Amino acid sequence: MVESKIDTQVDLQIDLPSSSLAYTEAPIRRSIRRLARNRMAMVGLSIIVAWIIAALLAPVITEYGPLTQKITNRLDPPSSEHYFGTDELGRDVFSRVVYGARISIPIGLLVIGFSFIVGSVLGAIAGYFGGVADLLIMRVADITLAFPTIVLALAIAAILGPDLKNALIAMIVVWWPEYARLMRGQVLSVRNQEYVIAAEVIGARWGRILFRHIIPNTVTPLIVKASLDAGTAILTVAALSFIGVGAVPPTPEWGAMISSGRYKFTYWWITAFPGLAMLTVVMGLNFLGDGVRDAFDPRMREI
Repeated sequence: MVESKIDTQVDLQIDLPSSSLAYTEAPIRRSIRRLARNRMAMVGLSIIVAWIIAALLAPVITEYGPLTQKITNRLDPPSSEHYFGTDELGRDVFSRVVYGARISIPIGLLVIGFSFIVGSVLGAIAGYFGGVADLLIMRVADITLAFPTIVLALAIAAILGPDLKNALIAMIVVWWPEYARLMRGQVLSVRNQEYVIAAEVIGARWGRILFRHIIPNTVTPLIVKASLDAGTAILTVAALSFIGVGAVPPTPEWGAMISSGRYKFTYWWITAFPGLAMLTVVMGLNFLGDGVRDAFDPRMREI
């Protein structure tokens, strides 16, 4: 009788974990599965991956350097020798477009990355501490957001001087407030949750509470926003270069390339191919961003 009870207890202890295999899938894993099933998101991801591979293999897939000039071949139309034709200095447009992906794509992603980090930290500090910190950070954000993004970025870049680094700084300055305001709202929504109060009660430092408990549980909406903003960032950086306060010649940046050929309507390929390159990248990022939004939005998740 005693042995049967022991066997029953052992069986229950062994069978219990196997019965718990029907657990609810973690939200993040469920979101990734939803993203993988989104066809348009996968199309967008494929476009971005293709451009990244092309940028990394630029010396292999291009025959000419992006700065190599051959005046005798200037303004040649697209041909088997020059797939995208040549510009006014005889430079191969195909090579410049491919090498331009090494500049335009990373610059746009860096803008979003730094804006994400700066805005998240400042917004979390404002929402957690409140008071003077909240007042100062949010008033600076409000002043920045009062101006149109492109106008303020243009003004800052013009003051700093025409250069890609200065354009990057200008874009970060005008972009971080959006992430700060979003993060502040998220922090305020979880500020009085039990796990935050418990961490405070046991004496955890504010840095640990913010970076280990609050930010990881509030960062998802910012990730969605960043995925949707990436294409816009690339377009804005290209716009600054087009105006003349971003990349300077002879840098093979897409916006600068379009600017150099904007008056040469007869030689359409000088502007058409950099524009198409930018169009495909932005479309890919938008497709991927829409998929990330649909996958990570709690209202879109499967119950």
